[in-house]
Amino acid sequence: MSCEDVFIGAIDQGTTSSRFIIYDGSSKAIGIHHVEFTQFYPQPGWVEHDPMEILESVKVCVAKAVDKATADGFNVDKGLKAIGLTNQRETALVWSKSTGLPFYNAIVWMDGRTSSICRRLEKELSGGRTHFVEKCGLPISTYFSAVKLLWLIENVSAVKEAIEKKDALFGTIDTWLIWNLTGGVKGGLHVTDVSNASRTMFMNLRTLQWDETILETLKIPAEILPKIVSNSEVIGDIAAGWPITGIPIAGCLGDQHAAMLGQSCRKGEAKSTYGTGAFILLNTGEGIVKSKHGLLTTLAYKLGPNAPTNYALEGSVAIAGAAVQWLRDGLGLISSASEIEELASQVDSTGGIYFVPAFSGLFAPWWRDDARGVIVGMTRITNKAHIARAVLESMCFQVKDVLDSMHKDSTQDSKEESLLRVDGGATVNNLLMQTQADLLGSSVVRPVDIETTALGAAYAAGLAIGVWKEDHIFNSQEKMKNAKVFRPIMSEEVRKKKFESWCKAVSKTFDLADLAL
Repeated sequence: MSCEDVFIGAIDQGTTSSRFIIYDGSSKAIGIHHVEFTQFYPQPGWVEHDPMEILESVKVCVAKAVDKATADGFNVDKGLKAIGLTNQRETALVWSKSTGLPFYNAIVWMDGRTSSICRRLEKELSGGRTHFVEKCGLPISTYFSAVKLLWLIENVSAVKEAIEKKDALFGTIDTWLIWNLTGGVKGGLHVTDVSNASRTMFMNLRTLQWDETILETLKIPAEILPKIVSNSEVIGDIAAGWPITGIPIAGCLGDQHAAMLGQSCRKGEAKSTYGTGAFILLNTGEGIVKSKHGLLTTLAYKLGPNAPTNYALEGSVAIAGAAVQWLRDGLGLISSASEIEELASQVDSTGGIYFVPAFSGLFAPWWRDDARGVIVGMTRITNKAHIARAVLESMCFQVKDVLDSMHKDSTQDSKEESLLRVDGGATVNNLLMQTQADLLGSSVVRPVDIETTALGAAYAAGLAIGVWKEDHIFNSQEKMKNAKVFRPIMSEEVRKKKFESWCKAVSKTFDLADLAL
């Protein structure tokens, strides 16, 4: 069977939409469909998804993508060999083992409702905010799944009752999808992978298992947690009722880890994914690097049960592309996200204004859940084009904050560190990419296929069943041939002044969470 006759599918379940992409044996996309779903904002700072709507969106995407590829002459029914899965991380939910229904909406990764729980834990635990860092690599923060589970237990009586009756299952979105894909109430598999598990605050980075001490401290019963598997192994077959019954799920990674794999990031190489948020990861190889500059120590990937574990330093930006959505939906300055480049290009600078999108606090390297968004430096001449350009710059400044911290933390010294691989939907914006290169003072490389998250999930699945070898996946030189490189043209003097102004603007966001309504 030639590579054109072998297909690998990738479910890419993101923060605002679900997608299914089918790749042929040369890792070329031959079928794709995506469906947006609803984000709910019950209160300021709260963000939720309907888990049942997510399930339906995935089912529709799979069916439509298969239909499209089949209509184009590809024999997907015969040639589809495995499915990889990638998902929004940290988003958490609890559902009934007996009915399969969630007890409450999924609480999304950027949701800030758990700030009071975080403050309480910081006061109660001897290590304060960093009490669990030595074991799990993560500070106590609204970002992670553990505190979302605590909120559900403390505030949703059905969750507490189900745990007592041993009818509760906890999971992140990968776990929810896999459980349903493999049968749900009829024998569905309750599993997660090491990358998603590493974002819960429950997993020990060294053992890659749930940490008993953390669970005891937080009073979390281990039986509600899923089994942890590697990123690349056959997990189970898709059950009846789905469009691709009988196909093995053979890969699973959190979205940012999948993007690392899709970008072929080996030790010492960094990537930034621009989506709803922005996520920058530096592969540190088999060594765990502790951050002293506000970053997270996390998993990069583990490509098989017996494969070595690659770790990473990560900096997460809560609001990146979401700020463009805000311009569109909240302010009505643009009618589609793609219009921001043209609007921002109408001016050659921001006119001295700086926008810090701390809508639900600031993540790395600041970690301020009391921060709120600000626009500073406005004058009478400020117009919507200046604001649009400031929004784009805010994404780039936040990425620079993280990369600067990475360079301080990392002991590696290679030319690769000065080259940033980028991916995600927002990278089609050439002005954004040039601005990123200018503010970094180093080159930014955009691959031909910017949807590297789905590609990484496909790679993991294909690797598990022998369709691809690691040499194919990590052939970064081949992938760089047709990549677009953005090189800095801004002077060092201007870059330095702008960054100083940005830091001043960030300082204005602190201690604003309690402003009167």
